[in-house]
Amino acid sequence: MPQGKPAGVRCAHLTGDSRCRLWGSPDRPAVCNRLRPESLMCGGSREHALRWIARLERATTVGRG
Repeated sequence: MPQGKPAGVRCAHLTGDSRCRLWGSPDRPAVCNRLRPESLMCGGSREHALRWIARLERATTVGRG
């Protein structure tokens, strides 16, 4: 995704089971490499983690002002 990934859009590099196709690759974006999941983000379920990521995307959307 050369122009970046818009908020709310599924990453083009995810497999059907939501794994990163670029994991361990030098092509993996720096922003992905810097993301450090932690218990607060991941919670106790996949649904919790997806809600957290959605909030993060909304909070970082360019031009949200």
